[in-house]
Amino acid sequence: MEDRNMEFMREAIAVAREGIHAQAGGPFGTVIVKDGVIIARAHNSVLRQHDATAHGEIAAIREAGKKLGTHDLSGCDLYTTGEPCSMCLCATLWANIRRVYYGCTIGDNARIGFRDGQFDRLFGGREQLSGYLIPLGREECLTLFEEYARMPERKNY
Repeated sequence: MEDRNMEFMREAIAVAREGIHAQAGGPFGTVIVKDGVIIARAHNSVLRQHDATAHGEIAAIREAGKKLGTHDLSGCDLYTTGEPCSMCLCATLWANIRRVYYGCTIGDNARIGFRDGQFDRLFGGREQLSGYLIPLGREECLTLFEEYARMPERKNY
């Protein structure tokens, strides 16, 4: 299953890469999987949409709900290149996502200019979510983050 999980994470990386090269937003790509099939793909589009909530996880949850015809994503797993911010983490819980696989950590997000950690501290951390948040593919996601950090036209927000 580890190989299959990495296959899904690599797809999230590819989606994120599309987004950063389109200057849509940060290096955050997401795929949602149900029964071994990708049902939704999305990347961060905060800058393109002028919408602070246009994170990859939120967009993928919306796409998955439309595709499945339900708000209840029970049985789905979410793969994302960066550990979800507090907003996205709560959205995954509201959507009944079974588990979340993430590449880079909240600390890695901070190293490239994102302030997720500040909100995480405000809301009390995520220690009670062990087994729900599962690290996967950090090295490959770090390569993506480094690529983003080198982009001269990038904007932090």
